Amino acid sequence: MASLDISSIKRDFPILSRKIRENNRLVYLDSGATSQKPNSVLDAERDFYTQHNAAAHRGAHQLAEEATELYEGAREKVASFIGADVDEVIFTKSATESINAIAYSMGNAQSGSRFHISRGDRIVVSEMEHHANLIPWQELARRTGAELVWFKVTDDGRLDLTNLSELINSRTKIVALTHQSNVLGTINPLEDIVKRTHEVGALFVLDACQSVPHYKVNVKSLDIDFIAFSGHKMLGPTGVGILWGRKELLDEMPPFLTGGSMIETVTMESATYLDAPKRFEAGVPNMAQAVGLGAAVDYLSAIGLDVIHSHETELTRAAISGLRTIAGLTIIGPTDMTLRGGVVSFAIEGIHPHDLGQALDSYGIAVRTGHHCAWPLMRRFKTVATTRASFYLYNDLDDVNALVDGVERARKYFVER
Repeated sequence: MASLDISSIKRDFPILSRKIRENNRLVYLDSGATSQKPNSVLDAERDFYTQHNAAAHRGAHQLAEEATELYEGAREKVASFIGADVDEVIFTKSATESINAIAYSMGNAQSGSRFHISRGDRIVVSEMEHHANLIPWQELARRTGAELVWFKVTDDGRLDLTNLSELINSRTKIVALTHQSNVLGTINPLEDIVKRTHEVGALFVLDACQSVPHYKVNVKSLDIDFIAFSGHKMLGPTGVGILWGRKELLDEMPPFLTGGSMIETVTMESATYLDAPKRFEAGVPNMAQAVGLGAAVDYLSAIGLDVIHSHETELTRAAISGLRTIAGLTIIGPTDMTLRGGVVSFAIEGIHPHDLGQALDSYGIAVRTGHHCAWPLMRRFKTVATTRASFYLYNDLDDVNALVDGVERARKYFVER
């Protein structure tokens, strides 16, 4: 498999040339929170505003035509990227909005609809969910009287599937799981879970924020019903997310937002709605951000997701190996590379993660510290916070070595001084 030319890639990202904290080079290891942006994405978004800025799907003048063509062209790129039909791809402002759209639509569905959920029905999640794929379902359960249950997590950071058939039972209406944990790096095995979900007639929602940017995800091959991910974690702009759903489901699902551009007919008493994707894109869309996301898809596709994933696997393996040599350090999550992505969370005895994060920052190393919007998972592992390093295509082994050396340097300062 081809290897990445990291020096060339780094030149595409202006921010990576910065010097920070007393002239240290920037070692950016927080792509799990948000990725950096290449020049091609910055240029695409700026070019939209300087050359084509108009309201897409509104107006017959040249700029409006160009804006519409660029916006819909970005939709085509995203659809191809995830193996979807183009009219199944909906632009939202974030993955969080995408998941909320499904939850609110289910809460608003009429009796008799496959989306209707009521007291006695069941919603299944897991202990490793990001709050964005937990709280919307908590709220739906609270509003409707449905039961919220969850898969537990094993000591080594994997889903406990021993009670799969009992958990996903005949009362289940929806199963919503993360593809890859943003804390543990665990990639969840989906085949049996999705199969069981459909056996009982339920819908499967996949939070793919940590997977789509890093390795190939084909929505049809996975046989899922909905997927949500965000643009800013895959080199794209902030303010744009994706909701994908099967066309027949989207056309039946009640809209989350209503207003202009999503209607078929309107009278003073009532309205009817267009088919997907327009029925879920009320108002002037986030056009420049969508165009920027299209450029990000082009960038990732030109390099290849298989190459990116292989590179991140190498970095993660090296990071785990190096961190495990540090006294008092515990890795939270799998330490083998089977079904594992490029995220490593850890804690050091005697050092609060926030202190460790500040120490690393003083060396120019940017990591994430805290509960990572996953409080239930923190409680599962009896901790309040961890330090997390997350890798992407612009990182290299020098960055990994800087992390390991920086953690050891911080440990000696806090523990051995």
